[in-house]
Amino acid sequence: MEKDWTTQQVDTMPVIALRGLTIFPNVLIHFDVAREISIKALEEAMTAGSPVFLVGQKDLAVEKPEAKDLYTVGTVSKVRQILRMPGDNVRVMVEGLCRGNLEELKRTSPYLEAVVRTIPGEKAGHNSAKTEALIRSTYEMFQQYTELAPKTAPDLLINVLASEDPGYIADFIAQNIAMRNSDKQAVLEELRPVRRLERLYRLLCREVEILGLDMEIQNRAREQMSDNQRDYYLREQLKAIQAELGEGEGGADSELGDYRKKIAQAKLPDDVRERLEKEVNRLAKQPYGSSEATVMRNYLDVCLELPWGKRTKEKISVESARKVLDHDHFGLEKVKERVLEFLAVRQLTPDLKGQVICLVGPPGVGKTSIAMSVARALHRKLGRISLGGVSDEAEIRGHRKTYVGSMPGRIISTINQAGSCNPLLLLDEIDKMGSDHRGDPAAALLEVLDVEQNSTFRDNFLEVPFDLSDVLFITTANTTETIPRPLLDRMEVIELPSYTDEEKLQIAKRHLLPKEMKRHGLNKTQLKVSDGAIRELIASYTRESGVRVLERNLGSLCRKAAMKLVSEDVKQVRITDKDLKNLLGAPKYYPERQVLEERVGVVNGLAWTSVGGELLEVEVNVVPGSGKVELTGNLGDVMKESAHAALSFIRSQADRLGIPADFYKEKDIHVHFPEGAVPKDGPSAGIAITTAMVSALTGAPVRRGIAMTGEVTLRGRVLPIGGLREKTMAALRNGIQTVIIPADNEKDLDEIDQTVRNALNFVLVDQAEQVLAQAILAPGAALERDKALDSKLSDTQGRGHAHLRQ
Repeated sequence: MEKDWTTQQVDTMPVIALRGLTIFPNVLIHFDVAREISIKALEEAMTAGSPVFLVGQKDLAVEKPEAKDLYTVGTVSKVRQILRMPGDNVRVMVEGLCRGNLEELKRTSPYLEAVVRTIPGEKAGHNSAKTEALIRSTYEMFQQYTELAPKTAPDLLINVLASEDPGYIADFIAQNIAMRNSDKQAVLEELRPVRRLERLYRLLCREVEILGLDMEIQNRAREQMSDNQRDYYLREQLKAIQAELGEGEGGADSELGDYRKKIAQAKLPDDVRERLEKEVNRLAKQPYGSSEATVMRNYLDVCLELPWGKRTKEKISVESARKVLDHDHFGLEKVKERVLEFLAVRQLTPDLKGQVICLVGPPGVGKTSIAMSVARALHRKLGRISLGGVSDEAEIRGHRKTYVGSMPGRIISTINQAGSCNPLLLLDEIDKMGSDHRGDPAAALLEVLDVEQNSTFRDNFLEVPFDLSDVLFITTANTTETIPRPLLDRMEVIELPSYTDEEKLQIAKRHLLPKEMKRHGLNKTQLKVSDGAIRELIASYTRESGVRVLERNLGSLCRKAAMKLVSEDVKQVRITDKDLKNLLGAPKYYPERQVLEERVGVVNGLAWTSVGGELLEVEVNVVPGSGKVELTGNLGDVMKESAHAALSFIRSQADRLGIPADFYKEKDIHVHFPEGAVPKDGPSAGIAITTAMVSALTGAPVRRGIAMTGEVTLRGRVLPIGGLREKTMAALRNGIQTVIIPADNEKDLDEIDQTVRNALNFVLVDQAEQVLAQAILAPGAALERDKALDSKLSDTQGRGHAHLRQ
């Protein structure tokens, strides 16, 4: 006896999970069943004469669905016919009876069985004017669909027109049109007939729009295909004519076809595409073996190999970048913070253009490796260009393609190697570019690093614009002095300071020593280097701002250890500070030697160089003569002028300094800077020269452990200087305890490393008299102190001998 499906009831029945298919009520449909659990569910339904519940499966890839993998609303259906197909497939015809709600999945093996609550359909009544208008609109839209959709049965429209039930119309149309399964499921789950028809109408409008666009695309493709066929026939005729003339080549036509195919597939700007198509058409008219054809092929190959429109997905995370920078580098806290600020801004505004960073610092402090760490943190491709010694503008802009062998510049070549339009380009040693008759490469970089221009950068070889606005440029330099001012103006300078001895110790322990041990095949148990050995290595065997010499010395220790492990049959090598002399020879530097003595006419000055700070001695000797002043030591004009200004100041203050007023007539003064092979120039040696002259003229020694930097004027004012951070680090490296600096440089003390500030005593001066008062002892003070020390030593020795006699 047939059940009454117009009332709500709860039944237990077999379940078939449908993949990519939705069954609606009051529809007769057939489909194939392949899964074993579905076939057994059909057999159970046929045997028991019960209906089967057809419900959609959310994930089509799941082979053994459970309750969470099924939708809750499906269709209670009656199995009309089962037909077994060749193989294990079964074709079944079912008739949808009504909607059902999946209450509980009772079993999943050997077939799915569930408790289903039937949802009776609403009976069709008298339609309102609004519902009638909706039905008519649906009629028209479905008629448009049947006209556009291929292979649509003509009787579908008749079945729709024959009904005035909005629920049935919605179910019937949804069953018989092609749309996403999720959309069909949404229609099935809508229980109110009018709302269901409204939803279907919106989906039907979208499908009609898609079919219209699809038809338009097909027509356009068909027209283009006819044009291509015409071109094909003409090209075949041209090929036959060229073959008769002896100009045809077997691979010429296929080569041109390959170029056109690559041009069509590449994401090229319209002007670039047009230019390359013209080049291909010109190439088609050239004899195959001509030199001009070779130039054209080279040009097309280079242009089509460029990564037009290819970008790597940038992952900007300040926290992950912080981890990368802390893992790769020790210290450099201000530099890391500035880089992280830059990344934080990019995280908030990914489309921000035009930030070019210039990392400036001495060699070996990690400029290049920081840029590499930034590229790794951003997940960008890295391209490195070394600009040291580049003096040809064509290295940047490329060569004109007027001869065989021409090539693009380094910028375009590096982007091609990186394989993306948004790499991180590292321009290394930007301060070491040269210029000659072939042009100025620094001027060529002005366009590359200018955000207003580089979106249309034109390489001389390409002759078409290439967008560099997505490229992140990071440059490195040892000094900004040799960078042209317009180029420096386009970059944001981040200075990397010299490393302190404590930072070098940590870098050696965390990075350099493990790297060198791995490089030399040593593990942690085979070589042990004490902290004392590393400290002694830093103090007595290296004198640098970076850590390259330190790394080489650690590599030397690893080689010595490897030799011992192999030749002496030992299992472990331990190196302390006492072993360094036997392994590396005598110490190369004695930091304390220069500050243990109080010498007359010798002053420790401080100098800034491109490789960091240096201690610079100033020696002055006064001998009887006729008032000549001699300056030696490979000095520049600025330093010579400082010496003459110092002498004029001393002459004006001779009576206050206790110097004979006519010393400039009877004494020859010789100012010398040791290491004469090294050029020296700069405006910061004035007070050192003044102090050395006064010391030599009065015979008063200079205090031990003191160094100074600053310029002096004719009136004795002390002017501020630059490079204070590097100079103070050099003072600390050389065992200096007190540093005299201009008072105007007090603001720069905040930039000095905290370790250096705690280790040094800074004396701020604004007049040369203050410098002399701090630096020069009274003429007899040193002699009296030496006598007191000798007396104390004699007393100590006497007590020691008396003790031995007892």
